[in-house]
Amino acid sequence: MPNCIEISVTDIVHSIKLSYQIPDVVEKIASQNIIVQAAQEVGIQVEEAELQIEGDKLRLEKKLITAKDTWTWLEKHHLSINNFEELVYNKVLERKLANHLFSPYVEKFFYERRVDYDAAITYEVIFDNRDLALELFCALEEGEITFPEIARQFIQEPELRRAGGYQGLRRRKDLRPDIAAAVFSASPPQIIKPITTSKGVYLVWVEEIIQPQLDEQLREQIITESFSEWLKQQIQAVNIVITPFDISANNSVPEELLKQA
Repeated sequence: MPNCIEISVTDIVHSIKLSYQIPDVVEKIASQNIIVQAAQEVGIQVEEAELQIEGDKLRLEKKLITAKDTWTWLEKHHLSINNFEELVYNKVLERKLANHLFSPYVEKFFYERRVDYDAAITYEVIFDNRDLALELFCALEEGEITFPEIARQFIQEPELRRAGGYQGLRRRKDLRPDIAAAVFSASPPQIIKPITTSKGVYLVWVEEIIQPQLDEQLREQIITESFSEWLKQQIQAVNIVITPFDISANNSVPEELLKQA
């Protein structure tokens, strides 16, 4: 076994190619270029105070409590201080552009699609046999068995079984249309008659239905989702040209690629 293995930037780029990551890398580069150009066109500026706040937020997110923690993290990811500042700048720029483009339309978007943000707390068990699901549904209605007992007996995945089939809070758009229709027609707490789908027969316990409120969290979610959709459309519309190079024949990697990667 060698005591030391040298890895070049060329090796890294070659590995990225062989692991099918080039399309993702290209999309990220294109996205950043689009964001920068769009921000310039509308005159968005990033202030020092915003960079400081975002930098503190990123350090908190990565648990970089001390200066040593920060240096260790930078070294691990082969980043310089300038790279860290660029990360922070890009995050601020993206958020400001997203807010500029979509913040004025959040209320209109929300009220037009309010039904999409209905949410429910549900538990579910999926069966292969509809007759068995119906039998258990009737037993539930008669009080002969509880939903947690069914979950413990018929769910195979350990963590989900321990949680009693708990699905958490899911919005209408997160559910299959046929299941969503039944869930949001329920009067919780209520067991829903088995629903047959291509993936199996769903037995669903609806614990609670939550009417959406346009709070700050949902506002940010709408802006983020709208911006992501806009960015995808921009990428699809642009002609991305990748300068060809043969890393097997040339050990030098274009400086532009290194900067962008």
